[in-house]
This record gives sequence, C-alpha cells and structure tokens, in this order.
Amino acid sequence: MNVHSYLIERFIIAKKKNTDKYQRILDAAIKVFAEQGFFQSTIAQIAKAAGVADGTIYLYFKNKDDILVQFYQYKTRQIFERFRDVVNRSKTAEEKLRCLIRVHLQEFQKDRNMAIVYQAETHQYYRRNDENLKEMSKMYRDIISEVVELGQEEGAIRKDLYMGLVKRFINGAVDEVINSWIHAGGQYDLVTMADPLVDLFISGIGGCRNTESTGDHPTG
Repeated sequence: MNVHSYLIERFIIAKKKNTDKYQRILDAAIKVFAEQGFFQSTIAQIAKAAGVADGTIYLYFKNKDDILVQFYQYKTRQIFERFRDVVNRSKTAEEKLRCLIRVHLQEFQKDRNMAIVYQAETHQYYRRNDENLKEMSKMYRDIISEVVELGQEEGAIRKDLYMGLVKRFINGAVDEVINSWIHAGGQYDLVTMADPLVDLFISGIGGCRNTESTGDHPTG
C-alpha cells in the first residue's frame, strides 16, 4: 500500500469513528462481550443490541476480533490519557500514585462492561502477545516507574528496590482489587479501595522490630 492509499484509508476509518453509529456498535459489542463472553458472542447479537442490521457491522469492523482490537485502541487509550493527565497535574510522588490509582478504579467502576471485558481478555494466554495490550501495559508500567523514581528522589520511597518487582506489585494489586469487585457483582464502591492500596504500597505490611526481645531496648 502506497502512502496516498494509506492516508485515504486512515481518513475513512477516522471518519467512521466519528459517527454515532460506530460508537453505538462499539458500546453494544462490549456489553455483549461482557454478558456472553467473547467466544460465545456473535455478530448477530451485537447488531441486535446496537439496533442495526448484521451487515452494518461490517461497514465499521472487519469481524468480531476487529471490534475488540478497536475497543482496546479507542476506549482504553482514553483512560490512559486520563492517567497521564492526573499524574502530570499532581506534585509529590505519593499524590501522583494516589491520583493514578483513584482514577484507575473510577474509570473501571464507571463502565463495568469495559472492566469485565478488559480484565477477562488481558488474562487470556492467547491475548498476551497482542501489540495493543503490550503497548498499554508498557504505558502503565512506565507511569509507575516514573512515580516510584520521583518518590526515591524525594526520599519517600526506598532506593534499594527492584523496579520490575515494584511495577508488578502495584499493577497486580490494582488488578486483583478490580477482579474482586467484578466477581462481587460491583456491589460496593471500588474507589474506596484506592487510599488503602496506596497506604499499603507506601507503608508495607511489616511492623516495627521488637527491640526488647533482642536486648537493645533502652532500660533507663
């Protein structure tokens, strides 16, 4: 494909995405995927939920997989833009981390269907090599690294940490909190978990050493 043809194709795709019908189909598809599971869902079910003919789906998407790919490209990228915005507007590392986690939980709570599909599909083995997922995961880990490194400069976070482990620890904890909320049917306020999570990240779970047992406790 030459440059001219490529630009025309991207223009047509962009124009389609600006239509209400595109948004309606995408939202309907995510709802169907969340309720039925991706593999069990059909184009006919998506078309019915969107209130369009089956053939209309193919004016905007190549197939069911393409719907999911565009969901990752469009919907989730919007969320990552919000992540970057709140981190940039915050000052200290702890404030940045609190805002990042709070917005993360807010966005997933706001759209439970999106949360279900995103969580389910990102944990599928066959999806782990998806370029969109890998890129988004890297974006999130990069933000965490940036915040942790700032915290180390501020003296709020230890410097003897293995960054790869820190990123997996934070990402994994948030991921598990969202999964638990989904499995509980979204019956509680997910955002209330933000501050306890950050407190755990910052303070850890270790208590103070009992110096009395070692004979180091001052006696006088």
